[in-house]
Amino acid sequence: MKITDLLSKDIMIMDMQATEKEAAVNEMIRSLNKHRIVSDAKLFKEAILAREAQSSTGLGDGIAMPHAKTKAVNKPTVLFAKSNKGVDYDSLDGQPTYLFFMIAVPEGANNTHLQTLAALSRMLIDRKFVNQLKLAKTPDEVHALFNQSEDEEETPVESVDSSVEKPFIVAVTACPTGIAHTYMAEDSLKKKAVEMNVDIRVETNGSDGAKNRLTDDEIRRADTIIIAASKKVDMARFDGKRVLERPVSDGIKKTEELITKAINQDAPIYHAEYNQENTKEEDKPKSIWNTIYNDLMNGISHMLPFVIGGGILLAISFLFESLLGSDSEVFLFLNELGGNAFNFLIPIFAGFIAMSIADRPGLMPGMVGGLIAVNSDAGFIGGLVAGFLAGYVIILLKRLLRGLPKSLDGLKPILLYPVLGLFITGILMFFLFGPIFAGLNTAMVDFLQGLGTGNAVILGVLLGGMMAIDMGGPFNKAAYAFSIGIFTDTGDGSLMAAVMAGGMVPPLAIALASTLFKNKFTEDERKSGVTNYVMGLSFITEGAIPFAAADPLRVIGSSVLGAAIAGGLTQLWSSAIPAPHGGIFVIPLAENALFFLLSLVIGTVVAAIVLGLWRKPA
Repeated sequence: MKITDLLSKDIMIMDMQATEKEAAVNEMIRSLNKHRIVSDAKLFKEAILAREAQSSTGLGDGIAMPHAKTKAVNKPTVLFAKSNKGVDYDSLDGQPTYLFFMIAVPEGANNTHLQTLAALSRMLIDRKFVNQLKLAKTPDEVHALFNQSEDEEETPVESVDSSVEKPFIVAVTACPTGIAHTYMAEDSLKKKAVEMNVDIRVETNGSDGAKNRLTDDEIRRADTIIIAASKKVDMARFDGKRVLERPVSDGIKKTEELITKAINQDAPIYHAEYNQENTKEEDKPKSIWNTIYNDLMNGISHMLPFVIGGGILLAISFLFESLLGSDSEVFLFLNELGGNAFNFLIPIFAGFIAMSIADRPGLMPGMVGGLIAVNSDAGFIGGLVAGFLAGYVIILLKRLLRGLPKSLDGLKPILLYPVLGLFITGILMFFLFGPIFAGLNTAMVDFLQGLGTGNAVILGVLLGGMMAIDMGGPFNKAAYAFSIGIFTDTGDGSLMAAVMAGGMVPPLAIALASTLFKNKFTEDERKSGVTNYVMGLSFITEGAIPFAAADPLRVIGSSVLGAAIAGGLTQLWSSAIPAPHGGIFVIPLAENALFFLLSLVIGTVVAAIVLGLWRKPA
């Protein structure tokens, strides 16, 4: 298949009118939609913008390659567009963009299509060819240039010859979608290596899988490995080698720098199990607090289905108990089913924290440590400690057992890690951390249950406001996790009411503000605002994030104010939600449900009015 088979003349835009990024995307998508290349313009745009959020597809040198692979595409197509004025497209070099190649690929695209698109990506490395495209006036000229380029015989890249004493490096390129940047980085590295008299082998991790996969011998001979990737690649094979890890965009724009560093072996040694060791400070991808947060979120994300499924079924069971009595078969079934899910909650939480830290060897001791926390009444906090304890016990064992003969490597994951990890974690949880955190947990629960109305309102204000600070980020998750911990330890849903109201306010306030203050929002914002009614009522705080990203001070400021008011009022009026999720759909299960709704309405109206008055006209 030739590139011109995908490059339709009918949809080309030879004089783009847009001057801003989103307007340019909209103009190109309109052409695709008009010619029925895409069946759902909204879904396709979401996929394009999701790719842009990972890193700009404005490559620099006046070129952008927005691309997406989605079911919204009817057939593989490349839309060519040219701007005579230039578009502010957030390009990597900060310069205006003049040439656009919007690549639309169906989910089921075959390898032929993907290889053709890879060839297109490589062509755009040729500056002479790009300059000719900038001068083209008609779709026919564009087609002719691509035909000419494809017909010309490609200059072969020098092959690797180990007999010649030249530096030998290997590289892996990969971008999140694996359509364009992957192959442009490959071609840039190869061409620059020829200029610098360096032998290079490049493996590409594109949409059609790994191509030109590096052999064990090539990895062994290489002075340094360059990883120009913006997604996860197979790293274990590089254990003990010097590895230079950079974004895929550096593989396109900073090839000389990467190859120079590789030749000089200016890169840290990679260890498969301890890849932070011997890493320079500027090369470390995460701070210790980011690492801890990600480990904690791994536990919470795997725990949530048990919390939500078990919690809602338990709440429904209590509804049937009040209607049919405690001997009702329906009540007993739902209560036991929800209770069984809840029994797994803390062990799952602890197990997946440990797994995030130490990979699969951490899962079993983490889960057992979590179960010990449950049995010793150490509760949610005890489970949290058990997860981190088990994870770092396994990390310690991996370090201590590194010196064993390689013949015993197979015994580590199936015998040594499980037995020693469980034994050490069990001893520490049973005799030390379990009793300590059982006492702390009991003291905290007693303190919260003894709070007067004034202090309870203050706590509700704090938790409600935290839910709106980052709308799904660390503050939001901390408030939610704290409330779940109290809920699972006591069965009291008071604080769940505060966080649920606080989490529902931001999207509802944005939806209401966009309805009441139409002149303060663009047409697209008003359309998105309508969807926030549904997301807010469903307790999906993240619906407010696009608005917060575009106008953080006003949106977050007004949302925190409204969420804090709603959270405090739920405690003032003694509302409680006996379910950890569900939004409007679980309010019939609430204690003082009407007061919960009133708290939510007041917080939403306050936030919406503040936001509407604060914003400038669109």
